[in-house]
Amino acid sequence: MDLKNSQLEVDRWIKNHGVRYFNELTNMAQLTEEVGEVARIIARRYGEQSEKESDKNKDLGEELADVVFVVLCLANQTGIDLQAAFDKKLDLKTQRDHDRHQQNNKLRS
Repeated sequence: MDLKNSQLEVDRWIKNHGVRYFNELTNMAQLTEEVGEVARIIARRYGEQSEKESDKNKDLGEELADVVFVVLCLANQTGIDLQAAFDKKLDLKTQRDHDRHQQNNKLRS
């Protein structure tokens, strides 16, 4: 996924269809709501909770896309280059975690 272009697409969408960005606190609340919807699907579909009939048609991909959309909005409105931040984080995790995960016996079973 090209985050830089995704941020530009979201910005264009907001300007053409959304009038303006919701403020950062509203978007943070929306992000929390969307993550909760993802958690509900995961808990019921893959966890030990039974899945309600009303949840069986929920699309996990669509809910994850909602999370990504709101994250891109927050990045745009706070001036974050998410591609640069992601690349930096991936490099850091690669350096920090490679040996740790390779040597973790819990991951081998």
